[in-house]
Amino acid sequence: MYYRRKILLALLDQFGGKLDKISLQKLLFLFVRQQDKKSFHFVPHRFGCYSFQANADLKTLTKYSKVKETEKDWEIKDEKDYYLELNTKDKAALRYIKSQYSDFNCNELIELTYKNYPFFAINSTIADRFLAEEELKKIESQRVRKTETILFTIGYEGITLEQYINKLIVNDVKVLCDVRKNPMSMKFGFNKSQLMKACQGVGIEYKHIPSVGIENDKRQELKTQADYDKLFVYYKESILPEKTTEQKELLELLISKKRIALTCFEANICQCHRKHLAEALLTFDDNNFKIRHI
Repeated sequence: MYYRRKILLALLDQFGGKLDKISLQKLLFLFVRQQDKKSFHFVPHRFGCYSFQANADLKTLTKYSKVKETEKDWEIKDEKDYYLELNTKDKAALRYIKSQYSDFNCNELIELTYKNYPFFAINSTIADRFLAEEELKKIESQRVRKTETILFTIGYEGITLEQYINKLIVNDVKVLCDVRKNPMSMKFGFNKSQLMKACQGVGIEYKHIPSVGIENDKRQELKTQADYDKLFVYYKESILPEKTTEQKELLELLISKKRIALTCFEANICQCHRKHLAEALLTFDDNNFKIRHI
């Protein structure tokens, strides 16, 4: 079993074996604040701090009868004491969280996390129910608002879905343009449906444009930078000239929304076609927009 899932089970067990879904996310968030190496990452969702990975792990645990899910709650079904399998630092962190917050109800946990971690409340639909005007202003001050027109590119290799989404948020990206030919991934969160849902949860529009991607069979033997460079010569000479309509649509979207991002897998921009797609858009217009790889 993944270590992070043992943390979820231990957390549930330490808090009486049952937690409402919002409280679990808040307590897990507070627990992770105590870790040097984070077991989970979080995004500012509609009810505050939220981990897509934790929710997915809990759903997986239900399939193995470790956890039971109801409409509002998570309940542990496994009698094993997973606290004993945590490392020393995480045991101490969990004891601390229990000592500090065992008497907090859901609303109190929401208020606590909103006040102390205002960035994670920027997309909340319920903040005005818990916070005073000055506290709401602190949340608003965390919201990034940019007006400069920038075409971003971003790869998801080596980072979690939450880290990826937060990069989009802090750069005020309005539309995520998925330029993969086939938007499938073995990495959690990056299949088309998962990524679309994650974006919607934080107010970012998702758009899939497969026709500007590269076929999988062209990507099979990429071992050196020279292999990538050869592929991109093919891409620029054979694919992009046939996709001028899509490129013009992307440019119109950029002009309209001002801040959009092209996304694919590779972290290294020199090994991804999105670099060449972004540069190609510069040839269609005199607008001096910037390209930024994040």
